[in-house]
Amino acid sequence: QFVQGVFIESYDPTIEDSYRKQIDVDGRQVMLEIMDTAGTEQFTSMREFYMRDAHGFLLVFSITSLSSLHELAELREQIVQIKGGDPNVPIVLVGNKSDLEEDRVVSRSRAFQVSQAWGGVPYYETSARRRQNVSEVFVDVCRQIMHRDLSGRARRGGGRDGQGQGQGGERAGGGDGRMSRRRRKGRRGGYEEEERYDHRGRRSRCTIL
Repeated sequence: QFVQGVFIESYDPTIEDSYRKQIDVDGRQVMLEIMDTAGTEQFTSMREFYMRDAHGFLLVFSITSLSSLHELAELREQIVQIKGGDPNVPIVLVGNKSDLEEDRVVSRSRAFQVSQAWGGVPYYETSARRRQNVSEVFVDVCRQIMHRDLSGRARRGGGRDGQGQGQGGERAGGGDGRMSRRRRKGRRGGYEEEERYDHRGRRSRCTIL
């Protein structure tokens, strides 16, 4: 939905695909390299690699599955551990399938409590079917990464300018394209994506679990 603007009713959950998408974040062009991967246990070591290499994360659960929310607590702890105990890693908590309100088992207040327990990370509810908040979650985590990068360079005396965090620029742009990597995808319905933006020749990555 995010890359092609199309909701697919059914898909093959056994493969992994990579995509590329360019969006605008507060007036800056951000190139995302999106990897849709497996969520099964046999890919644990691969997941750790993505975590170690990433600068920001989207942690996604289904509002129709309480266990999918519980699983994220362990992933978040793993992220913090891999990042050297840093509790302020850019994270967005995402409750997916918000169009299935009649099947909801995770209340908004419950999910919000989790986001606050994680240090007040942003919480969104999304629907690929209705394209609700699909672009917004990517913009939010990109904005966090950019702000963190600029703040870090400023503390080191290397920052000259920057737009930091803002409320605008949440529209998706062009530059879509499909890449070639394919692996098996797991039954959990979660996914991991690698997100990059260029700033003075640098790249930042975000893993979505």
